[in-house]
Amino acid sequence: MALLSALAFGGSGVAAKPLISAGLEPLQVTWLRVAGAALVMLPIAWRHRELPRRRPALLAGFGLLAVAGVQACYFAALSRIPVGVALLIEYLAPALVLGWVRFVQKRPVTRAAAVGVMLAVGGLACVVEVWSGLSFDAVGLVLALGAACCQVGYFVLSDHGSDGDDAADPLGVIAYGLLLGAVVLTPIARPWAMHWQLLGGGADMNGTRVPAVLLLAWIVLVATVAAYLTGVVSIRRLSPQVAGVVACLEAVIATVLAWFLLGEHLSAPQLVGGLVVLTGAFIAQSAKPQTTETVRVAGDGGAGAGGLGEGGGGGAPDGAVSSALPYAPTSGHRSGDDLSAGSRAT
Repeated sequence: MALLSALAFGGSGVAAKPLISAGLEPLQVTWLRVAGAALVMLPIAWRHRELPRRRPALLAGFGLLAVAGVQACYFAALSRIPVGVALLIEYLAPALVLGWVRFVQKRPVTRAAAVGVMLAVGGLACVVEVWSGLSFDAVGLVLALGAACCQVGYFVLSDHGSDGDDAADPLGVIAYGLLLGAVVLTPIARPWAMHWQLLGGGADMNGTRVPAVLLLAWIVLVATVAAYLTGVVSIRRLSPQVAGVVACLEAVIATVLAWFLLGEHLSAPQLVGGLVVLTGAFIAQSAKPQTTETVRVAGDGGAGAGGLGEGGGGGAPDGAVSSALPYAPTSGHRSGDDLSAGSRAT
């Protein structure tokens, strides 16, 4: 699911660039993307109409950070610093996720996840060729860092929505997040000033004339609706830090698709960087949580056997489970008694 999400997100650029070259502004294409996806998800929002009452903070955070914040900060950064620099800073998000997990949530992270992040960020620097146009515009760097922080919000909130008995359906979270994002982006993108007639024509894709409405449909249905859905589900099944590293593949996928569909050729450092990102994602994937069953043999007068640590009487022996888990999972039902010092079980 994480790979499908990276593929879907990575395919947005090759469809959006011909529309921008045809005369649409980048923020207008972004607004079309978010607003169109929100329209598609409107029936889902109606089906989950009780969600804003139950989880207003989650929906507000997802819409402002994961949808509107990432888009607005990234495009604003592009107006001041090179694309490669902005993309690299934005994809520092996996490292920031590790920092969030380690220092804010006070949970351990595995060495594999940390090494995977470092390799992925280093490989990403090669993919975007960050050395080709360094610019130390302070405002631009702050805006790009804002996009990275908003992307951290996407990973953390996607995982947070699965907590406890009041877990939020990912479809509902995405639907309301897109609706709120469209509302926030409207005054920034100013769609009333857009040349709507361009959507009735075609756009050039490496010498091939492609209907603009077909490109827009791809951006809305695949690069937004499907991308967010598979992304949120993958985060809940993996973890924010692991899914964050796998998401770095988006830059690699975007570069490869641009090579084949737009004729933008890859250099040797970009090819090497792509392999490094893949290696980092593979290493981080090895840190995914495992389900470990711990059985305790009853002694004289004992209680019998424990089940899966959670809810099983007495939990697991110290160290029996903690070494098998890369982090303390955030999803599922837990109580303070289930998480004793030195032992964690799912």
